[in-house]
Amino acid sequence: MAIKSGAQPPIQSISRAIAILRCFSGGQERGLTEISRMVGLHKSTAAGIIGTLKAEGFLEQDALTGRLRLGLELFTLAVNARSELGIICEPYLNRLLEMTGETVNLAVLDPDRAEIVYIAKKESTQSIRIGTSVGKRLPVYCTAIGKSILACMDRSRAESIISGVEMAPLTPRTITDWAHLSEELDRIARCGVAYDEEEFESGVVCVAAPVYYREQEPVGAVSVSGPSMRMDDDARKQIAATLRGVVDQIRGEMSKLAG
Repeated sequence: MAIKSGAQPPIQSISRAIAILRCFSGGQERGLTEISRMVGLHKSTAAGIIGTLKAEGFLEQDALTGRLRLGLELFTLAVNARSELGIICEPYLNRLLEMTGETVNLAVLDPDRAEIVYIAKKESTQSIRIGTSVGKRLPVYCTAIGKSILACMDRSRAESIISGVEMAPLTPRTITDWAHLSEELDRIARCGVAYDEEEFESGVVCVAAPVYYREQEPVGAVSVSGPSMRMDDDARKQIAATLRGVVDQIRGEMSKLAG
């Protein structure tokens, strides 16, 4: 790359780190040998840079396979650079609130803690409401948002996220083992929406669908939640159909940003 007159030359270590990050531009997981070959660095040099990128949250390593992928910190910066995810989704969340009359949430995954983090909420105007809040963290395994994100991942990665978590029974309906959760994730992957059938909190039902930045893993998910007394089978089906349509519109908006 040519350097403009008067410009500072690039710092080699930073250029190498950027080159390593660009190895993941297609969303793949890669091993150390593959990365060192792609960037033309000795494995020991590449390993040192990768170690720093992992420590800073820009890369993550699968505990089972040892392969590397982009980390949540990089996504956080990317979202901030293109306006916050909550701002992008704002009009669609409002639309969902108007269409369903129930509480609408937007959350992202923190894979290191196996939790979802709420980043936006639209409160129902009905007298009985759901007690979520922006910044609140909930377990990934027993929430509709968490399960909808896990269902879109490679199953080995989803299992690695869950592996260090005690799947405690928060209600009589909570799924508490990987075998049953994996079956549930397969069902979610087929139908495109996830349900929390009073698994996190008795009396509360939630429907969620994932949001994509590119056609890779989801960057988060949107949910509609309400008391089980209002969220009967007919209401759930109607909300699921409405949610699919609105999330498709969000994906269209996100694809414009990616393009």
